[in-house]
Amino acid sequence: MRKIWRDVLIFSAIAVSIPLVFLLLIRFTPKPPEGVVEKARVILSKAGTSKADTYSKKLFSEARIYYDSAMINWEKENKRFIYFRNYDKVLRFAELSAKKAGMANDSSISSESSLKIKLRQKIDTLNDLVIQIDALFETYPLTSEVRNRISKGKILLEEGEIIYKKGQYVQANRRITDAEYLLSGSYDNASANLKNYFKLFPVWTRWVNMTLNDCKKNQDYSIIIDKFSRKFFIYHNGAQKYVFEAELGKNWVGDKRVRGDNATPEGMYKITKKFDSSNTKYYKALLLDYPNEEDKQRFKAEIAKGSLPATARIGGLIEIHGNGGKGIDWTEGCIALTDSEMDIVFKTVKVGTPVTIVGSMVNLKEIVDK
Repeated sequence: MRKIWRDVLIFSAIAVSIPLVFLLLIRFTPKPPEGVVEKARVILSKAGTSKADTYSKKLFSEARIYYDSAMINWEKENKRFIYFRNYDKVLRFAELSAKKAGMANDSSISSESSLKIKLRQKIDTLNDLVIQIDALFETYPLTSEVRNRISKGKILLEEGEIIYKKGQYVQANRRITDAEYLLSGSYDNASANLKNYFKLFPVWTRWVNMTLNDCKKNQDYSIIIDKFSRKFFIYHNGAQKYVFEAELGKNWVGDKRVRGDNATPEGMYKITKKFDSSNTKYYKALLLDYPNEEDKQRFKAEIAKGSLPATARIGGLIEIHGNGGKGIDWTEGCIALTDSEMDIVFKTVKVGTPVTIVGSMVNLKEIVDK
């Protein structure tokens, strides 16, 4: 009987201890940090959506490396006997991944927002620059290279703005940066040329004042041609009577130097002959006394100092004539008006009427500030 009770007690002890041991084994079994790893994965995904791979490459790359390290170590520990597993490295790498991914996400959002604002400002500035380029240089005889650079810059700017509106700021930035390089460089080049040309403005102003004073004094007509604005003015007794649009030589910037340079001369001239329709191919024409003595002296001086070759020939046959209205500078140095305008000029002026041709009647600052 005692033996039976002893066996019962032993059995009971075993029955009670087995679940207890099982529970203890479960309690002390190493647990993988699933929650921390999942948190790292979610934050990584969020950072990817925020384009951290573009705007915060270093932080995002580090976050991915830490996450991969966590997963590798997790897999490695899972291959070990269950009670010998240690997930400390998994936890550490997952926490680092979550931290770096969070930083990458915040940095990306900040960088994208900053780039968006910066690009908008740059686009607006460049669009203003294009307006200024068109206003100042649309009809200015720039070199073909500069013209091509301006055209390419405008195309890149338009493409960049389209991409910007799609929210692709990095791609837009590349085009905007290239556009800025082309447009700003071209503008600087053209502006330097223009400033150099306008160094003669005091001379032009003196010619205009002399012409208007003589016009008023003689109570007669005079003509002033403003090359930069393409304006053809007729004055009577010092007061403006008519204004027409003029078309000039294809290479009108600067004074005429030699025959065939397609430049419209600058200086104080007079009408020497009037040709009606039967005596000119340009409907009607007024011949000027170019080259005058000042032009001849300047030409000889350039030959003497070698700035022009000895074989160079001075130009001539500069006229005010009809067949204009083409909307471009197309003559070989003459000043063209429409036929109807030419009728008015032909009827108004006479042989001996002064014709003063200047680069501009308005200073450069006023032109730029318009």
